[in-house]
Parts: sequence; structure tokens; C-alpha cells
Amino acid sequence: MQMTPIRNFILFVLMLFAGMPWLLGPARAATCTTEAQMTAAQRDSLAQAARKLAGLVQQGNVAAAKADTLPVVAANFDGIAASITALHPSIAQASVVIYDMYALDASTEPAGGGQTDFYCGSPVVVFNFTGLPPGKYGVVILHATGVPKPQQIALIFAEASPDQWQLAGFVSKPMLLAGHDGLWYWTQGRAYAQKNMNWDAWFYLQTAVDLLNPADYVSSPNLGKLQQEEEKVRPSALPAGQPMTLTRNGQSYSVTALSPSAEFGPLDLEINYSPTASQVAILRDPVAARQQAVAIMQALLLQHPELRQAFHGLWVQASQNNAAIYSLELPMNQIAPATAQAATAH
Repeated sequence: MQMTPIRNFILFVLMLFAGMPWLLGPARAATCTTEAQMTAAQRDSLAQAARKLAGLVQQGNVAAAKADTLPVVAANFDGIAASITALHPSIAQASVVIYDMYALDASTEPAGGGQTDFYCGSPVVVFNFTGLPPGKYGVVILHATGVPKPQQIALIFAEASPDQWQLAGFVSKPMLLAGHDGLWYWTQGRAYAQKNMNWDAWFYLQTAVDLLNPADYVSSPNLGKLQQEEEKVRPSALPAGQPMTLTRNGQSYSVTALSPSAEFGPLDLEINYSPTASQVAILRDPVAARQQAVAIMQALLLQHPELRQAFHGLWVQASQNNAAIYSLELPMNQIAPATAQAATAH
């Protein structure tokens, strides 16, 4: 889902997300200490490391951030460097506060093990990793607010020596989409589901999951409940695994992705499609290209007219060889309805 141009997932290089704990088999359990349970020294040192790193991100100081990074991660720092560079303009003037903080102890776990789960606090928050090396870690969730695009930042630290921390993982995600937070999208998604408007419900609940979950290695019963609601309304025709075909005026279009977007401010539904060679040729003519994009919009709205209620407009993007070659965004009131015999989807 395209939530915003700044959407970065750079995780600890030796940690791979292993899914929700209640969907998996046996796992190793390590210990977790919440912020309230930490010693003063542990709490202060972890908070200091997080604030320092946040300050470096606000300054766009990639070199200094790399110097405070675990060597094995710093050796492959390009991804984190790109994330800091992209995030810096959005939060340079933000007020950054610590939202949550956890200390994870896997120091007695065997090397080369499978999944490691940390169960933290009440209500429980779970951190799920695989291939986690023995050691002590800290997770700090930061909120950067007071700016047009507030962000949540999840940092993983590894303890290099007692109460001395080095960056081991970095995730940044937006807190809002089109001016609304995850709880708002959850509420609206439920309302659409109750009306059997499952396409609207799916995209809104999908957005709620993305906004409310600070990182993919974090899970909780509330997030699990939200994801279950999301799965109940999943449309069968989504372009997942294989393209969705829309047909209009005798032309078939291969839609590869559908996702909410606030690229232009209000909430749009972005439609990505892969044009054929003949369709690419049509895109070279501005008038014909617009007609092609509008035809795709009309075909989708004919099949799912409820989308007109949930989204400000549609944004069509044509891509070839992973590069965008044409795009058009229109508000719903500028997309003329199609006739039933002219458009189909399968």
C-alpha cells in the first residue's frame, strides 16, 4: 500500500519477521521488560540512545547515525541511510517523544535458533523474530508530531556493553493518512463492513492495520482482532498474486495493484496497471492516453460503485519495466459513469 512517499522498512539484518505468534507453531520464549519495570539506569540509557538517534535523523546526519550503529548493520547501511535522508525533511521541526520502550533479553538463547517471541506487559505486546543472535536488545517507539506529516519510528538497539546501546534496526511509518489516524479508519471500515460494502471496508481496514502497527515484527491481540476483521471482508477479485483484468470498450487492462494513496492530499485509490505494447503506443498521444486511463477508472467503478463513497478520486498509473510511464488523477465527480454492457472485471 502506498501510504506516503516516505514509507521505510529497514530491519535488523539478522532478524526476519516470522508472523503472528498465534498463527505459528512452537517458538522460543525470551524475556521482556517494560519501561515501568526497567531499572533507572537501563531506562535512562535506552531513552538517551533513542533521543540521540532521533536527533541525528532530524538533522539528516547519516554519518553520525552510522557511527552509532551495530557494526554488522553499519556494514550494510545504505538502506538506513536512504531512510534517514527521506525522513529528515518531514520531521526536522517535529516534537519527538518516546511513546513506548521495551528491553528484550535473549542472552541465554542458543545461537542459530528458530523463532524468538517476547511477550511484554499487559495488555500484551509481542515481538516476533527469527534467527535472533543471543544478546540483549531494546525497542523504542517514537512519535514525531507537530508537523504536517507526523511519523512513528520504531528503533531496535543492541546492547554492546552494560547500558550502552547501538542501533540495530530502523522503521518509520506515517501516523496519519489524508488527515486521519488508524482508529478512524478502523471505525469507518467497520461501518462499511456492516453495510456489506466490502471493497471500501477492505481498503479502510487495511489502512488501519498499517497505521496502527509501528513495525511488522510487532503484534498484539488488538491488532490480531483488526486483521481478522480485515480478512473477513477481503474481496476475491483483488490483484493479489495475479493481475486483475478490467475490460472496457473491447479493451482489457491488466491491473497489478490497488492501494489507498494520499499523494495529492485527499484519499484516492491508486490503480496500477501494466499496459500491453499497443496500449503503450496509445499512451504517447495525450488525448488517447487520458481516454485509456478514464476507461480503466470507469470499468472499476462500474463493478464497485461503492468506491465512489469511500475515496475522493482515482489515480491511474501505467508502468512498464517497473517504471511509471503515465499517470492521471481525477476526483470522482469528474469520472463519468460507464454503462453496464461496456465494462467487466475478472
